[in-house]
Amino acid sequence: MQVLMVEDEVRLADTVSRGLVAEGFVVDIVHDGAEGLEQARSRDYDVIILDIMLPSLNGYDVCRELRAAGVWTPVLMLTAKDGEYDQVDAFDLGADDYLTKPFSFVVLVARLRALVRRGAPERPTVLQVGDLTLDPATRVVRRCETDIELTPREFGLLHYLMRNPDDVVSKLEILQGVWDLNYEGDENVVEVYVGYLRRKIDQPFGRRSIQTVRGVGYRLSGHGDGRP
Repeated sequence: MQVLMVEDEVRLADTVSRGLVAEGFVVDIVHDGAEGLEQARSRDYDVIILDIMLPSLNGYDVCRELRAAGVWTPVLMLTAKDGEYDQVDAFDLGADDYLTKPFSFVVLVARLRALVRRGAPERPTVLQVGDLTLDPATRVVRRCETDIELTPREFGLLHYLMRNPDDVVSKLEILQGVWDLNYEGDENVVEVYVGYLRRKIDQPFGRRSIQTVRGVGYRLSGHGDGRP
């Protein structure tokens, strides 16, 4: 299994590489974001381990550029950045998994093998529901050719709804998909952010695309007028 590791901590990269080689992986190491991007574009890998804080080009930009170029190699972000917004940003930009430092090597190996088994199915670069579009790589959202500015959390929520068009999703499903599996706050925060989204993507355009399904959750309708 071919692995590209983009990590600027030389000692950590060497230690992880030796462990992965002992587990049967073939590992290439680069310590610079721009070099990692070029390497990932020019060679076929089964999986990429990508740090976020890198010289010349950070991991977010590397992942964004790869997805924009149609490179769908599974990406595991391995980073000291453990904030929930950091993780949301990584997934929004196309990362497949996220592991924070310090980490268990056994867990790292298990996650890499899971990503390799899952493979790299091509994903659409732009999501579209009715006349609403969202580009995960460039983070551009448009309705009727008009750009819409969203916060990272609003973008994550819309991205989740657009991946499940016309499906009813519960508040719990949204929390797990957009916030964090270990989130312990009030689930009504979802209702608050749905309100924020409606004021940005629906109301200015005379749309009702985000529907409330009482007692169940929310649905993003593919019909411009919000009809089921």
